[in-house]
Amino acid sequence: MTAGEERGREFLGTGWAFPPRIASETGLVERVSYEQDIRQSILIILTTAKGERVMRPDFGCGIHDLVFAAVTAQVVSQIETTVRDALRTYEARILVQNVAVGTANLARGYLDIVIDYEVRATNQPGNFVFPFYFQESASQ
Repeated sequence: MTAGEERGREFLGTGWAFPPRIASETGLVERVSYEQDIRQSILIILTTAKGERVMRPDFGCGIHDLVFAAVTAQVVSQIETTVRDALRTYEARILVQNVAVGTANLARGYLDIVIDYEVRATNQPGNFVFPFYFQESASQ
């Protein structure tokens, strides 16, 4: 990537890598930029339960309230809505196109949450698949 291309994408942001770690070469906190920063932000939103952050109790995604719910069509729809609402609220750099819950791995104890989005500033499409574990796996 050229310096000019990087300057044109600075508005997408730079932040700490998730999970936070120290770069062995520099001894500094590793950082990520641009689309990778957006992907990690999505991961942080989805893995943070509402009420988990003391100073921002509203931050996060409500799917964690559904961990022990029986997987029905209504619960799948609720997961899709909850994820869509959380991303629309906390990740302004993207436009959520679609959220779908795949049940192919239901017997393994998790659902695949597939998120299709577009980076608002660049119109670049993106896709993120999040495995939502709702119970201990029956087959290891």
